[in-house]
Amino acid sequence: MRNEESKNKSFLQKLNDFSELVMFKHSVFSLPFIFIAMLVASYLDTGSGWFGWRLLVLGTLAAVSARNFAMGVNRYLDRDIDVLNPRTKNRPSVDGRVTSTQMIGFIILNAAAFIMVAYFVNDLAFKLSVPILMVLAAYTLFKRFSALAHLILGVSLGLAPIAGVVAVSGEITLWSVYLAVGVMFWVAGFDLLYSLQDMEFDKKHNLHSIPSRFGAVNTMRIARVFHLLTVLFWWWFVVNAGLGIWAKAAVLFAAVMLGYEHYLVNKDFTKIDKAFFTVNGYLGFVFLILIIMEVM
Repeated sequence: MRNEESKNKSFLQKLNDFSELVMFKHSVFSLPFIFIAMLVASYLDTGSGWFGWRLLVLGTLAAVSARNFAMGVNRYLDRDIDVLNPRTKNRPSVDGRVTSTQMIGFIILNAAAFIMVAYFVNDLAFKLSVPILMVLAAYTLFKRFSALAHLILGVSLGLAPIAGVVAVSGEITLWSVYLAVGVMFWVAGFDLLYSLQDMEFDKKHNLHSIPSRFGAVNTMRIARVFHLLTVLFWWWFVVNAGLGIWAKAAVLFAAVMLGYEHYLVNKDFTKIDKAFFTVNGYLGFVFLILIIMEVM
């Protein structure tokens, strides 16, 4: 009995280690926007926002497996950097809780799962599955030689709404591109603010980031421009899709939250975690709720 309990405890601990490895709780950033795209695509195609249980399950599996793959690759390739950074040296990929072999297996498993899910969605999703995985893996490599890595991360999460509209409509629409570009600038903007924490570390170890190259003040200015572009592209998304008051309220709410995020960081750098996790988490969740109200 004790051996069984020990095995169960060990299994649960390993699951917790993998959850920490990929920071599973941060899925809140990408999941809302794949569902927003699916809801709007279904609404415009059929007059109903509900796209069915099958696509709900497949969309969730695709988003989770894609993110797990991207985070797995990032953690695996960044071990040499993370072990030197006081902020990241206790990650499971560094302290031995998850071995290199386990990470490679995790990456392969999630890549295969994403491709298989895409196969069951439709032909276009299947054809795009491998190119999408290549983009998702590019972020870790980019920051080794280019400060544009922040935008590559934005592109990675911006693929979520593209995947959503492809799943429902089997095509890429203009409004989904506006939504995706908005997500790209949103993510790149808050990644700039988050990267301020590692500005000195990046300088010391010759890592490429906008904060290490242009400094804190210019980084915050660039982040503000990115977030202004976010609001602009999301507004174009609403207009191009022909959506109404609730969708417009979603964009206005996002603008307020982004303004509050910059207020927090400008006031006190120690508030970066609150700005990054709490504010952006609420932004995506409330945006989704308001779109549901629009289409349902």
